[in-house]
Parts: sequence; C-alpha cells; structure tokens
Amino acid sequence: MSLKVWGTRPGETDLHYAGDALVPGREAWFRAVDVPAPAPVAFRWLCQLRVAPYSYDWIDNGGRRSPRELVPGVDELAAGQRWMTIFDLVAFVPGEQLTFRMATRRGRALFGDIVVTYLVRAAGPDRSRLIAKLYVPDPRGPLERAGRPLLCAGDLVMMRRQLLNLAGRAGAGQLR
Repeated sequence: MSLKVWGTRPGETDLHYAGDALVPGREAWFRAVDVPAPAPVAFRWLCQLRVAPYSYDWIDNGGRRSPRELVPGVDELAAGQRWMTIFDLVAFVPGEQLTFRMATRRGRALFGDIVVTYLVRAAGPDRSRLIAKLYVPDPRGPLERAGRPLLCAGDLVMMRRQLLNLAGRAGAGQLR
C-alpha cells in the first residue's frame, strides 16, 4: 500500500482538480472513499469542513465534537473564507469541488504551503465518491525531506478518518 495514494479507483488520479492550476507540477497525494449518498448530499457534508475538521476531534478540533447535524449557511461559499481553522477557501465549483490553501503562519511553518482540492463525483443514483488531492511543496531542507514520510503517514491517518466520517454522516441520511 502506498501512503501517497489511498482509496482511489483507476483514473481518479488523472481527473482535473481545481488546485492543478494553482500549483502545477507539485507532488500529489490522493485519498478517496465511497459515499453511500447522492453527490449533492456528499457535497453538502463536505461543506461542513467550514466549521470542523471531522477527523480526530481530540487532536485537531480542540477536543470539541464535530457537528453531527448540518450547520445552516456553511454551503454559502466565497473565496477567502477560513475552513478547518488553518485553511482558506481559494477556489470552488459549487456542488463539485472545494480547494483550500494553508493560511496560518503556524500551519505553513509546520507543513509548508499545502493546497488541497476535494472533489465529489456521482457514482450512481444514490452513491458518490469523495476524492481529495493534496499538493505538497518540495521539502525546504534536509530535515523536511527526512520528515516527509511521517507527514504523509500522518496525513493519511487524519484524512482517512475525515473522509470516512463525512461519508458516514452523508450516508446516514443527514441532509436537513
């Protein structure tokens, strides 16, 4: 199993992602899950990232529980909005893609200029796919180069949990 690609199906790494135009030529990591809900429901749950990261709350949400119900208004998108406390929304295609860029000084110091695009695709009348493409900058020195495998593994653990949580919420029929 590759730490750089998890859960994708053939061809998904070749799709067009909005982040491709922002940071061409960067190393990319992919994560993907099946969502037992239509694409509009999956996208609406993806918009919940505006209020919480939906991975391991005790690590990246200050111990606060990510909302279990949809928060009104978080799907009203505008470039520059803060998401998951450390990212800014830099591009979006309503109902399909959200692209974020690391925004905080601390986040950039720890991880670099990370960009991530989330893509929702229909996979049938009541199913969809949620795919994330992370654009990772070149290491800034030997220490970052040595730590890159740890960053990749840590991201896989956290993003896997995030995507599974969002898929689970969407699949639970939680569109209110």
